[in-house]
Amino acid sequence: MLGLALFGLAALAALVGYVYSTVQIADVNADARAEANVYYWADGTQMVSVGQVNRQNVPLSDIPPSLQNAVIATENATFYTDPGFSVRGLARAVVNMARGQEVQSGSTITQQYVKNTYLTPDQTLERKLRELCLSVKLSRSLSKQEILQGYLNTSWFGRNAYGVQAAAVAYYGMDAKDLDPARSALLAALLKGGELYDPSLSEAHHRRAVERWRYVLDRQVELGYMSKQERAKYTVFPEPRPESVSTSMSGQIGYLVDVANKDIKNRTGLTTEQLGRGGYRIRTTFDRREVERLRTTVEEVRQASLDPARRIADREVEIGAASIRPGDGAVLALYGGSDATRHFTNNADTAGVPVGSAFTPFVLAAALQHGAGSGGSGDGSDDGLGDGGAPLALRQALVRGDSGVFSRLGEAVGLEKVRDLAVGSGLLPLSMAPLEPSFSAGTSTPSAIRMAGAYATFAADGRRTDPYSVTAVSHLGTPLEGLERPAARQAVDAEVARDVSEALRDVAVDAMAPDAIRTLSPVAAGRTADGDRFPASWFVGYTGELSTAVTVFRSRPGGDGLLPMTGVGGSTSDRADFLPLRVWSAYMTGPHASRATE
Repeated sequence: MLGLALFGLAALAALVGYVYSTVQIADVNADARAEANVYYWADGTQMVSVGQVNRQNVPLSDIPPSLQNAVIATENATFYTDPGFSVRGLARAVVNMARGQEVQSGSTITQQYVKNTYLTPDQTLERKLRELCLSVKLSRSLSKQEILQGYLNTSWFGRNAYGVQAAAVAYYGMDAKDLDPARSALLAALLKGGELYDPSLSEAHHRRAVERWRYVLDRQVELGYMSKQERAKYTVFPEPRPESVSTSMSGQIGYLVDVANKDIKNRTGLTTEQLGRGGYRIRTTFDRREVERLRTTVEEVRQASLDPARRIADREVEIGAASIRPGDGAVLALYGGSDATRHFTNNADTAGVPVGSAFTPFVLAAALQHGAGSGGSGDGSDDGLGDGGAPLALRQALVRGDSGVFSRLGEAVGLEKVRDLAVGSGLLPLSMAPLEPSFSAGTSTPSAIRMAGAYATFAADGRRTDPYSVTAVSHLGTPLEGLERPAARQAVDAEVARDVSEALRDVAVDAMAPDAIRTLSPVAAGRTADGDRFPASWFVGYTGELSTAVTVFRSRPGGDGLLPMTGVGGSTSDRADFLPLRVWSAYMTGPHASRATE
């Protein structure tokens, strides 16, 4: 029996030696490399974590000592002195193997890091031996600080959070570097099993979490990581917030992420492939409350105005909207559609929807900027522009949405000049229609974001600032360059912009009820009208605080072109222009103004 025992030990030693000599420290596995891209609202709170794995790696310097100590005290008290493995844990694994039981770990921090990073979680003898040998080799090639950093960035804490940064956000809505000892103790407790110790899951979970939390604090006192006096400060359990960190692209989130990604790529040259690798932390301009208020407004107007069960014309109705801060260009809110996971086109950033007579302010501005001389408006009035302001006839035509008047005016000014002023104000060149006689009537197809931005140029006395939705990006802690706020530049003469604004105030007064007008600061607005022949409706307007564009059209998924608007909402016209006006006025008269300038 002794000979058999010695033979078995010799065989085991030979096996361990063979595995040790052959195992190599390979590249980390794909799951351990994967990081999410994390998007933040304008106020710095997390909006969404996008990626297969909810992880954001952070350096050990961003992990407070209180958390490091709590983890070492409860997970591996001999971490700084052991050779990377636990003799007791190894013996237990051998005994269990001999009994035919599962090869349990009882692992050191180094072994757990190896399992997280280089191996699979399978509980087999082969995997256990590889873990042991890799742990020893890793301890000789990496410092304890590097191993601890890797472990804290790869461990699972529950709530789909991998690593301490994702866990700190998931449980407390803060960065890991801002955790205090009480919160650090709970995160350390969760390493024993997030599915068992998340206090929000049930009363039993809460009891276990509180007991484990107390143990983590007491264990630090026992090992000298915390004094009894400091321990006495932490008597109240730090309740985490309910699980609320979104990893879903549903609702408006997918549209917001889409716009932010486009902004990043346009301004930094970052590619889609590079973004897809993860690890980026992206601060946006989106105001969480404004996005939600715009979504609620659109859905309330849709529910009150449309009845798709009774009216065929009310089906396939799409609404897009965007709201921008004039003089700054920050995109505060947008509405891209019903749900980004079901309706894939972003209606706030779409192309292919003619803007119609909402384009006519650019024709008027071009005429004022360049001077069209005296020409007939077609109604017997004089629309000469030599007096430095917009003549009454043109202002009336703007209110009526008389595209015929502005088509003739555009020809008189020169379509190239009209196009150049529209592009100079902020519309994209690719959205401009061919310079045909109908051009001034609004055949171009800018997005709602760009229309809100271009109208904001008039609101800012002719100073254009390109719309932007991202204020800062960092990758693995390093800030990306090229994200300075877009510089403002004079695109339209200030006097011309003020004249256009004055003319557009006539449109606003005509379109909106007096009570709505009185609740806002001076409003200037443009819109499409019944005379338009295009199957889309727009209302674009601004105050000193916000410039908002709303578009409504009908489109069938996979279809070619837009569907007729006749009969939408029970309307007898071809336009259903009341829909964008209702959305715009309900949103703009809400409690936004005090926050829009923050």
